[in-house]
Amino acid sequence: MTDRYAEIDEVIAYIHKNIYEPLPLSTLADYIGYSPYHFSRIFKDRIGLPPLYYVSSLRLEKAKDLLLHTHLSIRDIAMEIGQQSLGTFTTRFTERVGVTPSQFRNSKEEADEHLLALQKLNSWRESMPVDNPDLTVEGTIEAAAPFQGVILIGLFAKPIPEGFPLYGTLLSSVGPFRFTDVRPGTYYLMATSVPWGMQAVDFLLPQSTTLRTRSKEPVIVKPNSRTPHLHVTLHVPRLDDPPILISLPILMNHFLKRVAPMLR
Repeated sequence: MTDRYAEIDEVIAYIHKNIYEPLPLSTLADYIGYSPYHFSRIFKDRIGLPPLYYVSSLRLEKAKDLLLHTHLSIRDIAMEIGQQSLGTFTTRFTERVGVTPSQFRNSKEEADEHLLALQKLNSWRESMPVDNPDLTVEGTIEAAAPFQGVILIGLFAKPIPEGFPLYGTLLSSVGPFRFTDVRPGTYYLMATSVPWGMQAVDFLLPQSTTLRTRSKEPVIVKPNSRTPHLHVTLHVPRLDDPPILISLPILMNHFLKRVAPMLR
């Protein structure tokens, strides 16, 4: 946990405690005695996201929890997290989680199957020719705590793992990773781990159950400049980590479909 703008930790704790209550920007800023403008600036500098975007992300995470642990209707869940329109809630959930609310609610059995299929893989190799080193992002990933399982890693458009990554893959262990033919642009590296044998409900809701890492600083890919080698470490969840919104089984399934032809 960083001490930079440590007062933001107080706001994050307040947001978590009052996530079902109205949380306008003025309320959050007043909580630590800052102007909305100054609060927004330092919150984004510390967390990487604007305050209200962070709040909406946590509310979608709560929606995922309610979908798996209650029998509330999807309309009632939408209202519970402050969305009056079922259509708006469904659209935002689908864009940021990757599946509709009803698909997510019914995904536990499929999620278990994907993790088991990954554990049985004999080869995790993907064809990764390097046609242009300038458009390659590579690095090394380590873990602060030992584990055996799968690592899901990707380059995202925002500093939060939501929606499908622009470039992504799965790893069977810590070590090197590489993304090739990356279009010039600005990306954020995100990764998380799922231990073998973990229950589907735990990696469908990976709030506090999986190691993770993210780059608060963007990864900038330029057409005529090599991207520096990245070195990241998976760590236990921290208070200032944004929620993992993308449904991890989607990434597992996508990877399995990619490697299946190579195993024939």
